[in-house]
Amino acid sequence: MFTHRLVRLAPLAPPRVFVAVAAALFASPAAAQFKLELPGGFGQPTAQVEPVTVAARIAPATDSQPAALLITADIASGYHIYSLTQPDGGPEATKLSVAAPAGVTVGAFRATPAPETHVDTEIWEGLRIEEHTETVTWFAPLTVASGADVSAAVITGTVDTQACQANSCLPTTLSFTASASPAALPAEIATALASAALVPEATLETAGVTNDATAEGAVEPTDLATLLPILGAALVGGLILNLMPCVLPVIGLKVLSFAEQAQHDRGRVLAMNLAYTAGLMSVFLLLAALTAFAGYGWGELNTHAEYKIGIVVLVFAMALSFLGVWEIPIPGFAGGKNAGDLQQTEGYQGAFYKGVFTTILATPCSGPFLGSAIGYTLGKPAWTPFAVFSAIGLGMAAPYLLIGVFPRLVRFLPKPGAWMETFKHLMGFVLMGAAVYFLSVVSEEQRIPLLATLVAVGFACWWIGTTPITAPSSKKTTAWLGGLGTAVATGVLAFSLLGPNDHELPWRDYSDVALSSAIAEGSTVLVDFTADWCPTCQVNSRYAINTEDVKAVVEANGVTPLLADWSDRNDQIKQTLESLGSRSIPFLAIFPADRPNAPILLPDVITETQLLDALRQAGATAGNTAELELPKIEIGAAAPGGTLR
Repeated sequence: MFTHRLVRLAPLAPPRVFVAVAAALFASPAAAQFKLELPGGFGQPTAQVEPVTVAARIAPATDSQPAALLITADIASGYHIYSLTQPDGGPEATKLSVAAPAGVTVGAFRATPAPETHVDTEIWEGLRIEEHTETVTWFAPLTVASGADVSAAVITGTVDTQACQANSCLPTTLSFTASASPAALPAEIATALASAALVPEATLETAGVTNDATAEGAVEPTDLATLLPILGAALVGGLILNLMPCVLPVIGLKVLSFAEQAQHDRGRVLAMNLAYTAGLMSVFLLLAALTAFAGYGWGELNTHAEYKIGIVVLVFAMALSFLGVWEIPIPGFAGGKNAGDLQQTEGYQGAFYKGVFTTILATPCSGPFLGSAIGYTLGKPAWTPFAVFSAIGLGMAAPYLLIGVFPRLVRFLPKPGAWMETFKHLMGFVLMGAAVYFLSVVSEEQRIPLLATLVAVGFACWWIGTTPITAPSSKKTTAWLGGLGTAVATGVLAFSLLGPNDHELPWRDYSDVALSSAIAEGSTVLVDFTADWCPTCQVNSRYAINTEDVKAVVEANGVTPLLADWSDRNDQIKQTLESLGSRSIPFLAIFPADRPNAPILLPDVITETQLLDALRQAGATAGNTAELELPKIEIGAAAPGGTLR
């Protein structure tokens, strides 16, 4: 039997304290040791970082301008904060809350200087990002009731923001108190306050019951001289969208239709391309409506997980159609299963849906000129987004309209034949590549259930595709209903079993240092030894560990959850497992705050009830202690489900 006395932590601890524990290997006479390392200096003060500070003042009214509230944020070098109007679906927008005395109402806030903007294509997938650096002042006019004295008024409030660097953000709430100050206003603020057309920058959150400040304001008028160049940029940006990699597979499909159209008269060719343009424009008009009435930006639909999942399924099913696994039941949309079938009439319905599909695939892409054109619609009348998005759509449709008017432009294509079948298959593989790209932008926790769903979608397409066109209607109906039902049921089951968990515990990565530190702080510690390649571990995680009831007990008792992820080789985790008497996972260890030398061990498959009982047996966190006496530990071979002795 091995023994070791844990050290006593005095208030002035040495820089590094080591806690060594020895244990017998499970089913082996040999012994293994692992070392727990404590960071020294508990309770020592740490440096405070103040990346953002705020100050506020009230500017009294003058003959040319109303009284105003000014809130100035000074931002440290290397940091930035987000604007009040940062669109949803990305980083958190800054929020202002104010409490004004009776008789004083705070109007709509604006910022100077305006935020720096760019369209993010890496993390937020086409979302407009608005950032302030160095210094920003938010200002709003004050409406003062008759008899009220703004010179004696005091306005308090908070700024909720996050100070961000390249790879991290620090959420913070900063308080301010503003009183009257006769200092001169900056020229741009004075000019804006004197103007009757103030553009609201955000909906103001108001604190207190004496003042309901509102951010309603007049809409900035659209200047025709400024709008025309914007529309020109939108046309060019739409034209360039045809070259984006997301769109190219469907452009290849249009090449096939061009080859088929070459056999028809000019009137039909023009009608086919007008139908394609109508489908394309219908999506752009929908995007314009979302921008005008719901505040959506270009590509912002891709910030919704459901939309991205739907796109992956649609593109994958289209790719299988191109490869001949099944046929989309729209004449000419995906071609037939042989070169002769490819000469069938395209059909107006097929042309329309090609336009719809092409535009949907274009939304994740952002090309030159689009950012400035779409950004111009902010704060403008509702008809402005419709004009700009229509221009983008016309630019994207321009090559097809041109071919519709001059069908001889496609005479260079070879006559319909076997090459069209090969070309269609190649485009199917390109679409498969597009599906992989769209899959990569789905969140990591949704990829596995989505892949399971795609397997079911493939099965559905195969079932439909293997049903002969000459089969009875009942058999074809069975194939469609059975295939779609299988795909939907599999998708629902996959996302419910394998998808994101709303009750995930606040896990921290396991290490010897993390465990020893949590124990030294008087915490009850839950350690889950798991791995991605362990299916039993995933069953435990979903049904016994990361559940609503377990999370409630963990939070109520102040339990520290540590995740020992053994997905990749980790000798530290292996040694800890062996010291606890196990060489396999899943394995749970609970270290009670008052007796950490006697952990409660739960190996193999467990139930939620077992874990809840073990957590209640372990008890709540004891709290931090300045001087911790850890008892002597005598460690022998721990039986599964037992405790260390």
